[in-house]
Amino acid sequence: MEKTLPPTKTTKAKSSWAFRYNTGDVNTYQRARQPTPVLLSETEPAVGKHGPGIILQRMSRTLTILTPDDWHLHLRDGELLAETVPATAKHFHRAIVMPNLVPPVTTVDAATAYKDRILSNLPDGMRFEPLMTLYLTEVMSVDEIVRAAKSSVVAGCKLYPAGATTNSSSGVKDPKNIWPLFAAMEEHDLPLLLHGEVTDHEIDIFDREAVFIERHLDPIRQAFPKLRIILEHITTANSVEWVKAQASNTAATITPQHLMLNRNDLLVGGIRPHNYCLPVLKRRTHQEALQAIAISGDKRFFLGTDSAPHSQGKKESSCGCAGCYSAHSALALYATIFDQLGNLDALEAFASHFGPDFYGRPRNTSTVTLVEQPYTIAASIDAAGETYIPWMAGETLPWSVQ
Repeated sequence: MEKTLPPTKTTKAKSSWAFRYNTGDVNTYQRARQPTPVLLSETEPAVGKHGPGIILQRMSRTLTILTPDDWHLHLRDGELLAETVPATAKHFHRAIVMPNLVPPVTTVDAATAYKDRILSNLPDGMRFEPLMTLYLTEVMSVDEIVRAAKSSVVAGCKLYPAGATTNSSSGVKDPKNIWPLFAAMEEHDLPLLLHGEVTDHEIDIFDREAVFIERHLDPIRQAFPKLRIILEHITTANSVEWVKAQASNTAATITPQHLMLNRNDLLVGGIRPHNYCLPVLKRRTHQEALQAIAISGDKRFFLGTDSAPHSQGKKESSCGCAGCYSAHSALALYATIFDQLGNLDALEAFASHFGPDFYGRPRNTSTVTLVEQPYTIAASIDAAGETYIPWMAGETLPWSVQ
């Protein structure tokens, strides 16, 4: 019969996914292969050709948490839904589904039809609830906002600055042009989801999030103090500090790529198109601010993968698309970084508590279990007649979803 060693004889090795920072003005991390994390346990003495001895066996750590939700997700449409829907539903119970299709989802009827298409691609036996959003435009009516707020389908409205990211050409040129929509959203308690970047050509791409806060977000918050606002996929210390300075009706989502990477991982040693996303990766100091707040237990910051598939040809091109397809491995990625940052226990609140609390929805009651066993991300995925390269393809993480 196996018996566990006393605490003084328990050994814990370093993680297989270590982060080392370089020195110098521009910093990044390097993934350092270390021994797989193990706990050593003692078994009954055994007799072998070398005589009696103690057999040491590996014991993996496990972490069971309430089933998480993804509060920022791109599923795309059409045949690709057969790939993206089960990929998310395998590990997440609910997801905020982004509306930047072609044409964009701008009405309750369109959102309802999109939700039906999503659910028609949900495999038998899987439970998943898509939470739909509307794409704000400068020609949208206040009546549509009221309809959305009264519906059981729409969970919020998304503001895309025109030209900011994928399929955003129908977005808003100036947020002040839709202040009547914000007023209706505030009155009917319909959350505003923001892609927080300006798109002026003269503004450096690494400064666009900070400028958006000063130019647009501060005035919106001052004009609509009761409006629930989610600043999506934040990338800067500026955003962290801005959200921290607000009341509890302001929140932010954080992606795995912005926690694990900085701009060196995009640009140093050659351009890495599969690390390209928008908002673009920032310098290490911003990355560290995101890491610190993610594990802090501040309930205004929670999980949003921004998983966004593009075919290999569209990523690896002279004008590659922005987006990281992380749905299959997202939970293992978050577990990896939270563990490396020394606060794995904070993962459940970040992934499973704070999002539903902010959106006024019940926490899930089912659970998922993560186990400290190696998990290798697929090198490629064939879907809808094309090849997709998942984010961090071919990498082995120390954590798996059981």
